[in-house]
Amino acid sequence: MNMDFKRKLAIPMEVKEMYPLTGTMSAIKEERDAEIRKIFSGRSDKLLLIIGPCSADNEISVMDYLERLAGIQEKVKDKILIVPRVYTNKPRTTGDGYKGLLHQPNPEDKPDMFKGIIATRKLHMRVIRDTGLTSADEMLYPENYKYLDDLLSYVAIGARSVEDQQHRLTASGMEVPAGMKNPTSGDYTVMMNSIHAAQHSHTFIYRGWEATSQGNPYAHAILRGFTNSRGEHRPNYHYEDIVRLCDAYEERPALKNPAVIIDTNHENSGKDPLQQPRILKEVLTNRRYNDRVRRIVKGFMVESYIEDGRQDVNGGCYGKSITDACLGWDKSERLIYEIAEEL
Repeated sequence: MNMDFKRKLAIPMEVKEMYPLTGTMSAIKEERDAEIRKIFSGRSDKLLLIIGPCSADNEISVMDYLERLAGIQEKVKDKILIVPRVYTNKPRTTGDGYKGLLHQPNPEDKPDMFKGIIATRKLHMRVIRDTGLTSADEMLYPENYKYLDDLLSYVAIGARSVEDQQHRLTASGMEVPAGMKNPTSGDYTVMMNSIHAAQHSHTFIYRGWEATSQGNPYAHAILRGFTNSRGEHRPNYHYEDIVRLCDAYEERPALKNPAVIIDTNHENSGKDPLQQPRILKEVLTNRRYNDRVRRIVKGFMVESYIEDGRQDVNGGCYGKSITDACLGWDKSERLIYEIAEEL
């Protein structure tokens, strides 16, 4: 192979022994996991809000943001369950650009995967310790999930990964909800097939082991918009789109816990993060209008950071995204309170 194999990385068990959870951290995660499962099973009417930066690019500013978020969670806890977006590895359409904390703990330095594994675990641990929240992350590399499986309360499978067999089978072995995004083409069938695969048991190779999964009954859909054949952004958060998803679930009665999370950014917003509040409120209105929509829409994803917009890696603006543009803190705080008032 035309590769330079630099070093053998520590296995997940070794990293967990180096950076173990405390009993308090484990108890927080267990309690929040149970509450999230209640939302997806319909035993709780709370709304799930997965919100935070496009990428967790800087521990100081990310924790500043999350500590603010934790203060709001306490005020809206009767209506909204907040799961912070702490995305530590980023898919890149062309393979170029910043790939996240896992690759580059310092965005201006060269990639260092071992440092990235440690930095990623330490950041997710700090979220629990300092805020009492537990995080969502994207599963870009299925084989890396074991480094974080005792920390995460929600996992997203991205639009470019949702058709991949290893992502689907790994999701089938998770004990937390796994959101399967519609692919960039917008094809519902691909997404529904992924949910079906993730909800069933499989035997497959995982990290050199023959493994058998039990199936994940909380695997579900994420609608994030799509790109048409001309390369144009097209949304799929409108009333008709969600009703079509309800129909798709009804055509597959074996699927458990029908659910969708609406991603308010990406193609749904045309990559304009300032549109996210409008999109979210439209869906809330449609939930009130149609009981099928209300039952299936369990929550939202919002890309949010301290400052509006985005910048280049060396831009120098504190709390501003270096990947996709985000909604700033003031607008995000106002949005969360407005959601609580509408529920």
